[in-house]
Amino acid sequence: MTQLSYLDGNMLDGPLRELFAVDLSAATGRCDSCGMTGPMACLHVYSHAPGLVARCPACTAVMLRLVRSPDRAWLDLRGATFLQVPMPLDQPHPRPL
Repeated sequence: MTQLSYLDGNMLDGPLRELFAVDLSAATGRCDSCGMTGPMACLHVYSHAPGLVARCPACTAVMLRLVRSPDRAWLDLRGATFLQVPMPLDQPHPRPL
């Protein structure tokens, strides 16, 4: 089997910024497979397919899949148990309803 090269998780910043209003490269996620917790920027991102596949750097399990078409995006985070997103302090905190 040929070993595919990967990019680091920082390359997800642009594609995910199109979906979210915050920078997710600084977000913390935990791998559902091995429990490793770390910044999204540390993921190994493979872009050799129609979409992006981000794998855990510790166990290589898939943590994130992102596929885009001209009018929609599919984001699959099944391989992550959580995604903790740092929020800017200068933004107003929404009040409960």
